[in-house]
Amino acid sequence: KRPDVIVCIGDWFDFPSLSSYDKGKKSFEGRRLIEDLSAGHEAMERLLKPLKKLQSGQKQYRKKVYQPRMVFTMGNHCDRFDRLANDMPELSGFVGTETLNLEQYGWEVHPFLKPVEIEGIFFVHYLANPMTGRPYSGTALAQLKTVGRSFVVGHKQCLDMAIHPTLDGKLQIGLINGASYPFDKGYKGYQGNNHFR
Repeated sequence: KRPDVIVCIGDWFDFPSLSSYDKGKKSFEGRRLIEDLSAGHEAMERLLKPLKKLQSGQKQYRKKVYQPRMVFTMGNHCDRFDRLANDMPELSGFVGTETLNLEQYGWEVHPFLKPVEIEGIFFVHYLANPMTGRPYSGTALAQLKTVGRSFVVGHKQCLDMAIHPTLDGKLQIGLINGASYPFDKGYKGYQGNNHFR
């Protein structure tokens, strides 16, 4: 398809070793930060391998090289790595999302919860309530009415779309698309895992 812009909406790095949700439980045993980092980088190389192959072929045949804008927004799981850096300042320079070096893959990296506007649409991991910092709940339509601007978010493990007409005849869109992993999450149970990916 060769889109002009590719957006990674966050949580590329899951960091289960830094999760506080099940720390101390049996399910937490064996988790290691080094494995979380390796998995994220290996997955990134796999994702971008076809793009690199296409680009090298275009260079070889002196064609115009396809170079999409690549936007990476940090998610709350990525933010676990920054919280570790904040909680243990003696590790500064060794931990934190700046050490992931995502720019090496061609990404334009944006901080957790900072929206990026692309062609009038805001892209961010989730829409945060300014009073609490917590994610807005509800449907895409409810969130669209709350924020009043077109958006694309991840975080919520579902697919939900809404279109809202404005008084001037324009359309605002809201898209929640927050699950691309192929496995089930134990805490979600059968019904919770039966969602769009």
